[in-house]
Parts: sequence; structure tokens; C-alpha cells
Amino acid sequence: MRAMSDDYRPLRAPGRLTLHVVRLARRASSGAAALAHAPLPRFGMLAAAVIGSSVVYGISAGGHTVTVIDAFAQPLGFSINRVDVEGNDETSEIDALQALWQTGSQSLFSLDPAAARETLEAMPWVDRASVAKVFPDHVRITLSEHRPYAVWQRGTEFLVVNREGREIVPYTPGRYAALPIVVGTGAASSAAALIDEMEVLPELRARVRAYIRVGDRRWDLRLENGVTIRLPENGAVEALAEVARMDREHGLLSRDIEAVDVRLSDRMVVKLTPEALVRRNAALEEREKIMKRSRKDNPV
Repeated sequence: MRAMSDDYRPLRAPGRLTLHVVRLARRASSGAAALAHAPLPRFGMLAAAVIGSSVVYGISAGGHTVTVIDAFAQPLGFSINRVDVEGNDETSEIDALQALWQTGSQSLFSLDPAAARETLEAMPWVDRASVAKVFPDHVRITLSEHRPYAVWQRGTEFLVVNREGREIVPYTPGRYAALPIVVGTGAASSAAALIDEMEVLPELRARVRAYIRVGDRRWDLRLENGVTIRLPENGAVEALAEVARMDREHGLLSRDIEAVDVRLSDRMVVKLTPEALVRRNAALEEREKIMKRSRKDNPV
């Protein structure tokens, strides 16, 4: 339970009509408060009548229903004095309280749970919310929050997204650093399927730095050492399994290479880095020179 102080209650700048309504309501409510000592059945009926008439009067007064109801309900002990917030990890209780006060209600009778729920669900981390009145003075808020799944790079923006690709909040450097990075159009909503399938290749999945969506139809994987694996549109995990086997047996991904292309089902194409290509060409030239000298010294 959290006692809620009056510091959280919003200040309203009353107009003339509002002040007039509130004054009338207070006069009537002072009389209603005296009825609290009357027998319970009679008091309950009178309280219901007073609250009901206040609604009608508030509407006829020009949209001041909440003010009128609060003016009657608060002296009767129905002020919102306690608010419990449950299920929040990323949403602070202060933010939830402020969202509740945005509805303008200060008593249980004037609080509209549906309006309060809509206000809460408009907050960045909140997926679903429920608001329950607990008479006489208690409100229970239960939140279900989005779960961060990946960091989506969209142009120059980095956004934290959930499993379905819904944007939650901008990415903050240093936080959520362990989340996978997904890049490109369609990447946020499509990445979960590939990432989940890669659970059968944990040693390879752990080395992926970014999942890059190409043409919104296939993936490239950028490894932590800079190597790119180009995957086919279909059978991506099967192709990755072959790459993982080659790496276990021959250290493929630790070599001086730039990319491994497995888009073709019958072959694997390995692209060397520019430096490795220079060294390879130099080695081939040197080998050719040695062979020429050998043929010259040992003519057939």
C-alpha cells in the first residue's frame, strides 16, 4: 500500500461558473456530511440521492460534472487517498500517478476507469492497464509492460522494440547493450523468427553483432569480428548450420575473410579481405616465379 500525499493532486484554476458550482456543492455537502450520524439505511439512500442529483446539476451547469461530484463525494469520505501500482518495471509509480491525475478526478465517484486506462496505455512502456476502484478511497492500477527484444536501427535512429517490432522508446547508449541489433526496413517485425530459430546454433548466435534485413526478404548477419554471412531467402538456418560446421572443422570464420555467401544451395563463396587478397595474389605470383625457374633449370 502506498499512501498518496496531496502533493500529487493537480491544481485547477476555477472559472466563475465552476466556483459557483463548487460553493453550492459545498453547502449541500456540509448538510450531507451531518447525515453520517443517521441510521445507515437512511444515510445510504440520501447519499445516493445527493450524488445522483449532483451529476444532473453538473451536466446542466456546463460540463463541470467531475468538479461537482468531487465536491460532494470528498466530504463523504470518497476521496482518492491511496493508489497501488502493480506490474511496473520500466514505468515509475510517479508517472502512473500523474497519468491518473490527468483524468481530473479526485474521488472514486468521478473516476472513469476506462478513461484512466486509456491514459495509462498511452505511456511508452505500457502495453495493457487495468484500473479498479476499491471503496471507499483506494485505486488499484495493474500494468502489463512491453518487453524489450531488440534495438532497431532505422536510418540514423536507434529504437528499442518489442518482439512484434513495436517501437517502445529511443535507445539509450549503455542500456540494453545485450539486445540484438536489427537493421533495415521490416527488420523490427521479422527478426524474432530468425533469432528464435538460431537457438539451435548457440555458438554462432553469440557471435552475431547485427541482423541486417535486405530488401525486406532475406538477411545478412554481421559478426563481431566484421565478417558478413549472406543468407538465402529460404532455408537460412540450414545454410547457417553448414557455416557453423565449416567453422568448427576449419576455423572458417576466424580466417582473414570479409564475407561468406551461402545464397546458392550448391556452393559456398568466400570473399577475402582486401589485405588478404593482396597477400594471396602476391603468393600466387611468387609461386609462378618459382615454377618458371624450376622449368628453366630442369628442362624436359
